[in-house]
Amino acid sequence: MDWSHYRFRSLWELPAPPAVVHEVLEHAEDYPRWWPQVREVRRIDATTGVITVRSLLPYDLTFTAREVRRDRAAGVLEIALSGDLDGWARWTVTPHGAGCLARYDQVVDVNKPLLRRFAVPGRPLFRANHRLMMRAGRRGLLAFLAERREAV
Repeated sequence: MDWSHYRFRSLWELPAPPAVVHEVLEHAEDYPRWWPQVREVRRIDATTGVITVRSLLPYDLTFTAREVRRDRAAGVLEIALSGDLDGWARWTVTPHGAGCLARYDQVVDVNKPLLRRFAVPGRPLFRANHRLMMRAGRRGLLAFLAERREAV
């Protein structure tokens, strides 16, 4: 088993139409406005950017994200990752009840030397750190969507 290989899945039930959520998620440069752990997003061009994230544990992850798929009809946003993380991440936004379900899937290999060095003993902490980041992201997105609704 490669202890530096991770698969994550998060499901966010959101009280907004899929098109609205998809529109917010496709603007990664705005993530730091509503997702505290996304520290910086620097656009390189129309489909590529450099992202720095940091959750509870005291380390940053910086990676280049390149758009692979943007399909509004299917509700899919997918990126390829390289840098401290290599792999891919995908949002899939679908109708769910009166709102939508935003499903986040990620498959990555961690390249950051510090995290590789502590891959075995740190794995439960790294996974918990990711869960905390995703939980905070959902809370931030809920607040951001509520602000948008109030502004309309």
